[in-house]
Amino acid sequence: MAAAPTRTDDPRTLVSTDWLAAHLGDPDLRVLDGSYYLPGMGRDARAEYDAGHIPGARFFDIDEIADHRSELPHMAPPVEKFVSRMRAMGIGDGHQVVVYDGMGIFSAARVWWTFRLMGKTDVAVLDGGLPKWTAEGRPLEDMPPVTRDRHITVQRQAQLVRDVAQVAAASKLGDWQIVDVRAAGRFRGEAEEPHPGLRRGRIPNSLNLPFGELLNADGTMKDEAGLRAALAAAGVDPDRPVITTCGSGVTAAILSLALERLGHAKHSLYDGSWAEWGMYPDLPIEKG
Repeated sequence: MAAAPTRTDDPRTLVSTDWLAAHLGDPDLRVLDGSYYLPGMGRDARAEYDAGHIPGARFFDIDEIADHRSELPHMAPPVEKFVSRMRAMGIGDGHQVVVYDGMGIFSAARVWWTFRLMGKTDVAVLDGGLPKWTAEGRPLEDMPPVTRDRHITVQRQAQLVRDVAQVAAASKLGDWQIVDVRAAGRFRGEAEEPHPGLRRGRIPNSLNLPFGELLNADGTMKDEAGLRAALAAAGVDPDRPVITTCGSGVTAAILSLALERLGHAKHSLYDGSWAEWGMYPDLPIEKG
């Protein structure tokens, strides 16, 4: 018997492990392992995928499915590259996509946001990710799936992404709230950046909401009340537009996912994030 839906189950944002287990055999379901780890974490996402993944899952390489014309890490891919990679992975129109990662909710939200940027809305993050799936004794496999090319139609949603000039304008004008999900020490300029060569500090007039504040202890996303409380504690006005930012555009998408869960109508992600802002000495910063 199929598992009963839980409060998390929304195939456009977030689904539970029960939901995925119940739908794993659906012919139009596609599961993606979107794991990514910072250099200091000492983990190899591709090797972990090869060793064991949710049955049928494809590996979505955030660093490879990216714009390599940019010197910045894992910037959003050009439309043509996204289409090419998805077709080769057998992901096309009419598919429901579920993305997970090896941390719980970490980089999977970035993959979710990339699909949304390309106009694909039938995509959800697995709540609690691979840790919750394995803790529940659910199956894994170590064989890659057999894939066939599928046609995919995309339409880039430019309003979902912001560049450095747009963020600089928002910082000065205050018409958008800039919300940084890095840890408080990095936001205040007290901790070293994991990416070498970057200044310490934050974008002027930005707010700090560390992404961990959006998650429960088991790596699942907080419910609506918990998310609203986290936003309020950080001074974020839920009725005003938001630009999400982080270290390199990955964890900012966790806040984007949370805002979408809350029905927030106007949010964008600063793709370059601190990897870009912290690189250029002519861009102003704040500390403390």
